[in-house]
Amino acid sequence: MKKIRNFCIIAHIDHGKSTLADRLLEFTGAVTEREKKDQLLDNMDLERERGITIKSHAIQMEYNLNNELYILNLIDTPGHVDFSYEVSRSIAACEGALLVVDAAQSIQAQTISNLYLALENDLEIIPVLNKIDLPSANKEEVTDDIVNLLGCDKNEIIPASAKTGQGIEEILKAIIEKIPHPKGNSESPLQALIFDSIYNPFRGVETYFRVLNGTIKKGEKVHFMATNKSYFADEIGTLKLIQEPKNKIAAGDVGYLITGIKNAKEVKVGDTITSSENPTGNAIDGFEEVKPMVFAGIYPIDTEEFEDLRSSMEKLQLNDASLVFSPESSAALGFGFRCGFLGMLHLEIIQERLEREFNLPVITTVPNVSYQAYTKKDPSKILLVNNPSDLPDPSFLDRVEEPYITASIITKSDYVGNIMSLCIEKRGMILNQHYITTERVELTFNLPLAEIVFDFYDRLKTVSKGYASFDYTPSKMKVSKLVKIDILLNGNQVDALSALIHSDNAYSIGKKICEKLQKIIPRQQFDIPIQAAIGSKIIARETVKALRKDVTAKCYGGDITRKRKLLEKQKKGKKKMRQIGNVEIPQEAFMAVLKLNT
Repeated sequence: MKKIRNFCIIAHIDHGKSTLADRLLEFTGAVTEREKKDQLLDNMDLERERGITIKSHAIQMEYNLNNELYILNLIDTPGHVDFSYEVSRSIAACEGALLVVDAAQSIQAQTISNLYLALENDLEIIPVLNKIDLPSANKEEVTDDIVNLLGCDKNEIIPASAKTGQGIEEILKAIIEKIPHPKGNSESPLQALIFDSIYNPFRGVETYFRVLNGTIKKGEKVHFMATNKSYFADEIGTLKLIQEPKNKIAAGDVGYLITGIKNAKEVKVGDTITSSENPTGNAIDGFEEVKPMVFAGIYPIDTEEFEDLRSSMEKLQLNDASLVFSPESSAALGFGFRCGFLGMLHLEIIQERLEREFNLPVITTVPNVSYQAYTKKDPSKILLVNNPSDLPDPSFLDRVEEPYITASIITKSDYVGNIMSLCIEKRGMILNQHYITTERVELTFNLPLAEIVFDFYDRLKTVSKGYASFDYTPSKMKVSKLVKIDILLNGNQVDALSALIHSDNAYSIGKKICEKLQKIIPRQQFDIPIQAAIGSKIIARETVKALRKDVTAKCYGGDITRKRKLLEKQKKGKKKMRQIGNVEIPQEAFMAVLKLNT
């Protein structure tokens, strides 16, 4: 156990975590010349296309220092705020972390957020100053920033370049010398923490675990404590580039387990694995329950695919424990699921993964957040409103509370005015303004979560020319003047387009939605009125004009009454058609509401 080191790499998005992981694998010989490629651990096409890490990836390396062989278990983590749950689970399986800071971009919001997460778990932090080979690198200034943040010595910061391989040897040496070896007892009853899992269509669920105490052996009967089910360990092994089967894995090590489980619900991330013959008395404290930030409905395009969508969502939840879903139905879209996500990027990635990995094209409804409503009949009873249609009738409603967040924005001092204007427009209040250096400033705002769901992040990047980094933590619920806007097409309410909006913005947003839908909904043989309503009051209206056939073309003269007669006949037909006609809503209409400002 003294020769094992478990560590993860944490940093803000695009600071070079995956490239650093590639160099470490190359240097330790864990990857051959033939297997080399950029973003080696990012095995999803989606990750490679976007150049981001979506999933944490665990891999084992071996390194020889002073004629002693050490086993290094590395977990490469995502940097985007929407995948912070992946980072928190990876941190729980480690004793140390490499904190990577870009020498050109300095400390950013997610750097601080991930650092606090690591310190809460008592991890040993090794600061790494990456990308020092860049012409725009500002080594001295960024080194001072790290010293101020960590309170460490300048000499402890390792200058490196993951691109050229500079400083990799020093990093490996620091991992072995500074990160403590795992603590645990191989002779105690088995205690292993599940920190990730994946669905393999041929072999069932593959579980990734970290052994805290005891030893797990191939073929023995193991017990999953949260689900209270037992299985045989058909195969266990370590996570090299290709899985390497072993006969036993002892305390302190990380590995995978295949038991032939076919039902995705039988494995829970954060569960404890123990031996059936000699069980442990106490389960390991799992991970805190994930709190979804954004809710949206996901529906199959073909209603017959509902059960396929259910099994696909369960398999996806295995691999992404931060996805939360429950069944719901909509008058416009049929049966589907109400899903909770950690942010808009998370929603986008889940939708894309369903289409790519499970070949299931889906319709996503307008995202919203979770509110709390109180009725006049019982003002102390909380009603959770995850869907605008759950909101009680305004005549019975006492008050509605909406979730607020504390947002941390780090930017250049030139863009402070623009960012303040944006946050005030989004009903935000400034709490603090702290200058990290003369050029860099950290702004702290109190913002309603509903306002950042749509286009906040994109607009923040625009007003700061890409120089702002954003991170947030949930704050408390506050009473708010919210109204439910209903969208009516041809007089029929479309529940999937309903939204809860602050009353001050209701009219302008209702008008924008109607204008947007008018451009998207295809023309029919009859006029289609598009209306936005609050209760029974119509606040905005647009009309999609009918396609008109020229029925008077055959009249080439004669009395005007002949033309009148034909036009009246057409008018009656249009009226009848409008009563029985059905308006097809294209998929982009549901997402158009997100891009109201474009």
